[in-house]
Amino acid sequence: MATEQWFVGPLPRGPGETRPPDDLESGAQLCEGDPSWSRPPGQPGDPPKAEPEDVQEQLLEASPSTPSPEPMAPGRGPAPPRLPLDTMFRPITEQLCYLLKKADDFQSYLIYSRDQVQKEQLAKAMPTFLKMCEPYFLYLEAAARSVPPIYGALQELVRKGLLEISQQLTLRLEQLVLMYASFGFVDLEETDPLSISCFFCGRFSISPFHEVSIFRYCAPAAYTASRFPRYLYKKMRWNLETNSEPGGQEQGSHVDYYFLCYRDTWEDTGKSPANSCSQIQKLWSIGRWVPLGPAEDDLYSWILCPQPPGDYQQLLTIGFEEPSHMLATDLLVQILTGQAGPARPPSAAGPAAWATQGS
Repeated sequence: MATEQWFVGPLPRGPGETRPPDDLESGAQLCEGDPSWSRPPGQPGDPPKAEPEDVQEQLLEASPSTPSPEPMAPGRGPAPPRLPLDTMFRPITEQLCYLLKKADDFQSYLIYSRDQVQKEQLAKAMPTFLKMCEPYFLYLEAAARSVPPIYGALQELVRKGLLEISQQLTLRLEQLVLMYASFGFVDLEETDPLSISCFFCGRFSISPFHEVSIFRYCAPAAYTASRFPRYLYKKMRWNLETNSEPGGQEQGSHVDYYFLCYRDTWEDTGKSPANSCSQIQKLWSIGRWVPLGPAEDDLYSWILCPQPPGDYQQLLTIGFEEPSHMLATDLLVQILTGQAGPARPPSAAGPAAWATQGS
């Protein structure tokens, strides 16, 4: 139900309006450098037109203003002109500023509008706005993480730039949804099918037959409703989809679920939270969902089950500081590719087999 009339222009700042948090100020600086960046690159609501393949071709041709130290292969002609890095990133930052401005408009109307009907309409439009951001997330994460990677001197610089933009938009959307929930217009309860407990943040491939989708929980959600581990809360989810090799014996796809969770360590003290406030810490880890029921072939048991029970197979202990959105996904990729210790994905084919499939 989102219509452009809600975004006629920014409303005047009121006396109680606060500045955006520090982790969003970098995005504002991107927009201040060039006033034209605040204008959308296309019609409002249009998804980004660039595909991951397109950005990889641009990145292979682009470089900083300094010459590339790599020697030119024998027999090749003059190297094509290379784009400066800021010029190459301009379309990406333009789209970021456009989406951030939309989020600011949603927030301004929520705070300063006295029309209750309009606020309810904005709440109904929130899922539509999150959907509008999905192609942009898909573009950023796929261009930065998907294999085959971008090789050359710019690989890490470009990868970090794309992922920082993705993280910035993720945090802004999370803040916006939490604000709408505080006004009672959005439900964050995971067991409600109409709630916005989490939202899609991108997808990328780690092999020709393995794709990872990223989801961010707006507020920490209980890992299970009635089983151990208790006091365990989810903050991110990754869906690892394994597609069968063409011509293989098994056809179809299989999905495994991984989570970024924290556990309140006051459970280990044997005391109640009221008597151990000084000892409460959040211990962060990445683990895999191990389903305990209901039976996959029993549809009625799934309908009657408010939240399926599952065990938590802890794969990596991070520590007492919450990892950033970008770092958490980096750590998961290391786990899945066998770079973060003995943990392996649950699929029958391990990382060595993935390389064989891709060859």
